[in-house]
Amino acid sequence: MSREHGRNTSLTISLEDFAQEDFCYLTTTGRVTGRSHTVEIWFAIQGQTLYILSGGRDRSDWVKNAMRQPHVTFKIRDTLFSGQARLIENAEEDALARRLLLEKYADSEDDLEDWGRTSLPVAFDLVLQ
Repeated sequence: MSREHGRNTSLTISLEDFAQEDFCYLTTTGRVTGRSHTVEIWFAIQGQTLYILSGGRDRSDWVKNAMRQPHVTFKIRDTLFSGQARLIENAEEDALARRLLLEKYADSEDDLEDWGRTSLPVAFDLVLQ
């Protein structure tokens, strides 16, 4: 909590405030090079968790990188967040991630049926600093 002009104020950032943005920029650490790698990617948010579906499943470089080094950053608009990547193992959360992304991008011109059914869902839990 900070003091501003004699009163207490607190700054809280919620991922929900950014949920309607079209893309986020996910930055992982390269599993071979150790260098930062950033991708522009579709996402959905529920609470303090950001969800992404990988059409390339676990063959995607960003998935391989995130599983090797789970600490990632993601940028939405001009705000940078830190997160912890994890594969979704719970059937309910898997269904939630797929539903959130399919609903969010339903108006796109792409046919998302196969993508929504066969992609690998990955969760990124916000790490407060």
